[in-house]
Amino acid sequence: MTFMQLIDCRTSRFDEMNRLMENWVEQTRGRRTATHSVIGKDRSDGAHFVEIVEFPSYEEAMRNSKLPETDRIFQEMVALCDEVPTFTDLDVVRDEQLYAATARRFLATIASEGELPPLDDLLVEDYHDHVPSDEPDAIGMDAFRRTVEMWRGGFDFEFTVEDQIAQGDRVCTRWTWNATHHGDFLGIPGSGRRVRMTGTYVQRCSSEGKIVEGWWEYDRLGLMGQLGALDDLEK
Repeated sequence: MTFMQLIDCRTSRFDEMNRLMENWVEQTRGRRTATHSVIGKDRSDGAHFVEIVEFPSYEEAMRNSKLPETDRIFQEMVALCDEVPTFTDLDVVRDEQLYAATARRFLATIASEGELPPLDDLLVEDYHDHVPSDEPDAIGMDAFRRTVEMWRGGFDFEFTVEDQIAQGDRVCTRWTWNATHHGDFLGIPGSGRRVRMTGTYVQRCSSEGKIVEGWWEYDRLGLMGQLGALDDLEK
């Protein structure tokens, strides 16, 4: 679970503190586990500052705190403050930016070349996949992997993310899918044809950022037409 630490302090020596923080970042380069940091200044009180530091997990934050430079920098930071700073530890229970990034990484992963990579860091074990043209739904990571392998066996493909909207624990991604039909797909032998689809993928995420449930919408009928599967019906 993503973890954040909120540091609240008062100082009239912010420039010195800022240089101190820059030195710490440089000294711990390659070992510091924080992924993102933001410092805000109180508009109504110029001596009041709040820093929000993000870590991949609480465990990573604790590993960061055990760096020898961290304790030294902390002592020097306290000396620059007008009062002892306060710390608030936060487990992130909703992160719309993380959920959107997960959707992009998910699409890139299932379209990657070679053997399909593990999906454990993207999906929960009992992931539920909804596709209107497929019955029944794929439930569980193994069932979903079989569905993906069917597509990968028939096509070399890639997704282009055209648009994303994140709200609460859900993200809607509008995508374009470009592919080459190289192998059997639903009984249609590989043709070498270049095909294209557009569609959307709506995902529901857990607080840890993994995808719990997904809903796909795309034009499979149009795809079958591009593969020539509808030619006899049109005669």
